[in-house]
Amino acid sequence: MANVIDQDQQWLINCLSATLDPNHEVRSFAEASLNQASLQPGFGVALSKVAANRELPVGLRQLAAVLLKQFIKKHWQEGDELFEHPAVSIDEKAVIRKLLLFTLDDSHRKICTAISMAVASIATYDWPEEWPELLPCLLDLMNNRINMNGVHGGLRCLALLSGELDCEMIPRLVPALFPHLLSIVSSPEMYDKYLQTKALSVVYSCISMLGVMSGVYKEETSALVMPMLKPWMEQFSIILGHPVQSEDPDDWSIRMEVLKCMNQFFQNFPSFAESDVTIILQSVWQTFVSSLEVYVRSSIEGVEDPYEGSYDSDGADKSLDSFVIQLFEFLLTIVGSSKLVKVVKNNLGELVYYTIAFLQITEQQIHLWSMDSNQFVADEDDGTFSCRVSGALLLEEIVSNCGLDGINAIIDAAKSRFNESKIEKASGSSAWWRIREAILFALASLAEQLIEVEPSGVTRVGLGSFLEEALTEDMSISPHDCPFLYARIFTSVAKFSSMIRSDLINQFLHEAVKALGMDVPPPVKVGACRALSELLPEANKEIIGSEMMFLFSSLGNLLNGASDETLHLVLDTLQAAVKAGGELSASIEPILSPVILKMWASHVSDPFISIDLIEVLEAIKNSPGCIHSLASRILPYLVPILDKPQHQPDGLVPGSLDLLTMLLKNAPIDVVKAAYDACFDGVVRIILQTDDHSELQNATESLAAFVSGGKQEILTWGSGFTMKSLLAAASRLLDPKMESSGSFFVGSFILQLILHLPLQMAQHLPDLVAALVRRMQSVQIAGLRCSLILIFARLVHMSAPNIQQLIDLLVSIPAEGNDNSFVYLMSEWTKLQAEIQGAYQIKVTTTALALLLSTRNPHLAQISVQGQITKG
Repeated sequence: MANVIDQDQQWLINCLSATLDPNHEVRSFAEASLNQASLQPGFGVALSKVAANRELPVGLRQLAAVLLKQFIKKHWQEGDELFEHPAVSIDEKAVIRKLLLFTLDDSHRKICTAISMAVASIATYDWPEEWPELLPCLLDLMNNRINMNGVHGGLRCLALLSGELDCEMIPRLVPALFPHLLSIVSSPEMYDKYLQTKALSVVYSCISMLGVMSGVYKEETSALVMPMLKPWMEQFSIILGHPVQSEDPDDWSIRMEVLKCMNQFFQNFPSFAESDVTIILQSVWQTFVSSLEVYVRSSIEGVEDPYEGSYDSDGADKSLDSFVIQLFEFLLTIVGSSKLVKVVKNNLGELVYYTIAFLQITEQQIHLWSMDSNQFVADEDDGTFSCRVSGALLLEEIVSNCGLDGINAIIDAAKSRFNESKIEKASGSSAWWRIREAILFALASLAEQLIEVEPSGVTRVGLGSFLEEALTEDMSISPHDCPFLYARIFTSVAKFSSMIRSDLINQFLHEAVKALGMDVPPPVKVGACRALSELLPEANKEIIGSEMMFLFSSLGNLLNGASDETLHLVLDTLQAAVKAGGELSASIEPILSPVILKMWASHVSDPFISIDLIEVLEAIKNSPGCIHSLASRILPYLVPILDKPQHQPDGLVPGSLDLLTMLLKNAPIDVVKAAYDACFDGVVRIILQTDDHSELQNATESLAAFVSGGKQEILTWGSGFTMKSLLAAASRLLDPKMESSGSFFVGSFILQLILHLPLQMAQHLPDLVAALVRRMQSVQIAGLRCSLILIFARLVHMSAPNIQQLIDLLVSIPAEGNDNSFVYLMSEWTKLQAEIQGAYQIKVTTTALALLLSTRNPHLAQISVQGQITKG
């Protein structure tokens, strides 16, 4: 039936072919024709027939199946969120369902997947009431031991279907389905690992849904799971009990699905699974130990294929890394459970011992990080998902849940691995350094917990002395021979500086400074930068003083070649060096500041890098004897930008305002005066004229810094119009018509005005209060409303003990939709008080509320407060 091609079918085939035409006009016309056709009766059946016709090209059939799924989503179920008229007729639905089931045993897996997706889409609407034959048909396909294509089709469809079903359908499906799935998984002589893996993926989806349901339907889900647990655990033990195979992604995939299923069982039904843990863990241990051997050969040494980036026909990851990560996830579940961790406590030493070996750098990572230092920095900073990160998370969980037993196990394992690496090194092995680096990586990931317990002397092995031995021995190697170990040494010293002798710290500091100026591999310089940025703030200034000029020179050279992630790291190190340089920074300022300013100008559109650069300039500004010379460089640069903001490239104006604000904060009065003369008028004009939110926000912060730095003296500067300019800026920022984002920092600006210019602001208080209320009523951003409440809180404190006068003023000012401004303000204040952040801000606002309540003003009785009445 499906192979008969009539005139309409031929038109559809031609139209589908045309959508793949390289000519854009032909494609567009064909797509428009298909859209029109989709509104005609019979279109869904026509697509189904093309998809089911095994004599047509696979690409056309797959396209038809994909379009059919889209058609189903739009036209199958009236009332659905995505529904569009016309609806598919009952008769047409029946034909489509029949054709799709007929096609599930197709030999092409891509077709099978596309058809399965269409079936799953229909099932969410029609099964079981309108489509009772679906499940029996799928079970028949799975049980047909002659037609393996049918088995695959049934499993693929069930895998997609189980992911779409809700909590009402899953309990109906599981009792009928799981015995058939168990039959497939337990018959390796009949079904290959690929089909067994697909069967397990269905089990995983169902158990995941049952786990979600168990929170509400605990008894019902338990009744479903309990009878299944034992036979499934037996099969899991059998699969995991065999040694892991090399270069066999199908073996890794089936184990990965087993581990995922067990994870769901143990996470969601721990009390039922507890009795099976001991048995199953023996098989898990076999998989764990044997997988390390495969992982070392494949990923770490690179002599076998780890199938990195390899996927099956359904898009499932088949790589060795994914399998090992899943293995660690299961172990995390066991160790993270207070009930289940008891089973592994007696074998913590072995678990940690093998885990450390998994943390070794892989051959692929060596290649990638050697070629791209930005990637090295990014992966180290972000903890990019990998076996290293998963293993480190397991060690952290062991420490968290096993306490001192876990810590002692980790230190013992680290020492054992270190001694083994000594033997490897002595025997001439070229890979001896990998396990050393993994040891340091493991310990550094646990630095916080290890440092906390070390002083108490409760660990069996002194970590400090062990670290000193390991670091001292490894520091004698050449950075060219083992660059990643050398880099890890530097970062480890920084992590454990409180546990290492000061003379050794100084030695490592010296080596780090020296490394930055040498021709060494980039990872070594990355490690040196990390060490310096951590160690310099606490370093002995007398000891490092003689090396600071060399350090500045080396960091300056690194800036020229740094980009992206490495640039952030170099700038962090430079900032630490400037802060540590003290008075020496004054001699380097004339050289360093112009370089940083130039870099800032070229990176001003990148908010992350420009912030780093401004922080370096701020460190220079705060160094003894630097602020005046720095101001003399920055201000001439800012003047033309702020005078003609409309002619500047994107990002330069708000960036320049950021730079100005940084210069003004905590600056001496003569620097504030110089900045006022150069930039004040330009900043005010920007606030009065621009509609750019970034420019408005940053200009507002600059004005607040001017007032905070200039205080009363600011009124004596310029031509005598300073107060008028400040009020004009405040008026625009408080305009209810302005978008909230543009006014975001108006609260801090007004706060500075009333704190530092109280007498001048007092005469404008009625207008200010009215403007503040209007702005509050027009604002949607909670953070801005909280900042305006803080202004009222300050006004309450400043008006004490005559708070009644402020209340009377608020009562006299109307507020739209409320009796008066006081009632409106108090209603909003009580709603938003819980949103106010910062210890100082909370203290100011709560005490202001207390002062208002102490007045016992009768208008307070008109205010309703959200919440529940507490009984005394």
